Amino acid sequence: MNNSNSISRENLRALVETALLVAVGFVLSWIKLLSLPQGGSVTPLAMLPILIIGLRHGLKWGLLGGLLYSVLQMLQQFWPPPSGTVPAFISVIMLDYVLAFSVLGLSGLFRGKQNGIIYAAPICIFLRFICHFISGIVIWGVYAGDQAVWLFSLIYNGSYMGLELVFTTIVSVILCKAAPILFKSQAVNNA
Repeated sequence: MNNSNSISRENLRALVETALLVAVGFVLSWIKLLSLPQGGSVTPLAMLPILIIGLRHGLKWGLLGGLLYSVLQMLQQFWPPPSGTVPAFISVIMLDYVLAFSVLGLSGLFRGKQNGIIYAAPICIFLRFICHFISGIVIWGVYAGDQAVWLFSLIYNGSYMGLELVFTTIVSVILCKAAPILFKSQAVNNA
């Protein structure tokens, strides 16, 4: 009985921390330091709480946190595709929301690793950029004008995602040294 009690406490802790960190990330996402006309913005560390979920509780919880965060992002401001077709809507939902924010949960792959956030932040944010880059080519390329579609997507998505990557990585390095407890792996038994 004590063992199952321990398991449910660990899972309850992971659930509560996931909910709180998703909420913190969502609140931070409302603060826009820079917004672009067809979507995309620079926020003050809105992705960091989602990265922390994976580092503290593992891949399963990290992916769940990223998925929940993606739903909140769609509710916050959904950008419909210019073509308005069903496949385009599905592509936007998958590339610009579900995959783009769920990849942040891959930080769980760095769980328990010393200074894991220093690696997780740039890798996971770069993977998010890749999702938006592909979406920029496949869906949003109509805004490229005379410019090559891939170059348009690279510049457009790279402008805000590059700033997010640099800003989040720098702060992650500072926090890793100043407050390593934030990133400490928590025992969660998934039995």
